[in-house]
Amino acid sequence: MKKFLYGIAAFLLLILLVFCVLFTWRPELIRVLRYQVPDAETYKIFPQTLVQPADTPFHFVRIAGNRTDLDTLHVFDGKNHSVPFSAYLEAGKSNLFMVIRNDSIIYQHFAPGYTDTTLTTLFSVAKTMVSIMVGKALEEGSIKSLNDHLIQYVPELKANPAFKAVTLMDLLTMKSGLEFKDTNGGYIQAFLSDEGKYYYTEDIRKELLQVKRANAPGTVWKYKSIDAFLLTWALENATGKKAAVYFQDMIWKRIGTAYPSSWGLDHENGLANTASRFQSTAIDLAKIGRLYLNNGKYKGQQVIAEDWVRRSIKLGKDEKPATAKGWQKSAQHYLWWVPQQGINGDYAAEGMRGQRLYIDPLTHTIIVHFAQQGAGNYPYRKVSRYLAGLPFNYPAQ
Repeated sequence: MKKFLYGIAAFLLLILLVFCVLFTWRPELIRVLRYQVPDAETYKIFPQTLVQPADTPFHFVRIAGNRTDLDTLHVFDGKNHSVPFSAYLEAGKSNLFMVIRNDSIIYQHFAPGYTDTTLTTLFSVAKTMVSIMVGKALEEGSIKSLNDHLIQYVPELKANPAFKAVTLMDLLTMKSGLEFKDTNGGYIQAFLSDEGKYYYTEDIRKELLQVKRANAPGTVWKYKSIDAFLLTWALENATGKKAAVYFQDMIWKRIGTAYPSSWGLDHENGLANTASRFQSTAIDLAKIGRLYLNNGKYKGQQVIAEDWVRRSIKLGKDEKPATAKGWQKSAQHYLWWVPQQGINGDYAAEGMRGQRLYIDPLTHTIIVHFAQQGAGNYPYRKVSRYLAGLPFNYPAQ
């Protein structure tokens, strides 16, 4: 019996030793184990930097009624079942669904305690904000060309051969060829993933210095957070400003925002997590949509170059989409999602758990959708066309 107890004790001691070594090697794993998949509140465990709004806010028109007929419209859910829109929102635990058409709010759905001024973490919608900042820096001349090599802007990376041929365009199109372990493949894979590491680390730059190459740059598309981080590092070095300050001064304060937004940092005065920790209200996120809907202009002033807007949301004639997500065959392009199926022209910024900013120039519609988990599929095009009185049919399954 004593031998058995000694054996159990030795085994437990060995497990404890393994975990001590593991957590010493990868200290962020303690937070991965504690918090696991981030939710709407997880960003609060890290330092934040506020982005101040415009001095004079723009206000959308709020119509007296709400388009309640939308609640009974049938849309496809994530299992390709046709369900009433109200059921779709409930199944996805939606916090907010807001439709703006021709600068008028025509439909709003809120979860209890939620409003269009509630600050919400948007996860990968943050990456789209990086795209906007890169376009602005390119317009200003802080970044000379997207064909420039990353190490021209981040010489700190020169010692690592994995970065030798990587261009800013490779990062913007997520074709850097850099190694990145996603969360697919089971619990252990998710626990040790790079996705978890970069969300929970307290030193993003330190982790980036150790990245390895998986493919030749410009050859293979892979969705990964590190490309957005590297773009941010280059952006900060090129402009001489922290990303949050640059975003505030060049974009957020210039589009009529009414409330502060925020970026989560890896540590005090550190690098912003521009892959997944951007927080905004719905009413102000819609103003990013309005800026792009108006080809980069606000009150007659060109905030973002019209050419950059066009390049970001439309694939060129010779560009082949690297992705084809969902029935709408969305291509990931310049950190936006651009559908290729049917009568398109619409596009979206998307984050996990159902965070969406959707823009449809055909109907002059902006949709903001915040959710706790999302119900899948892509109801936005059907909603926008329905509210504009235009026909729409899902493609044959």
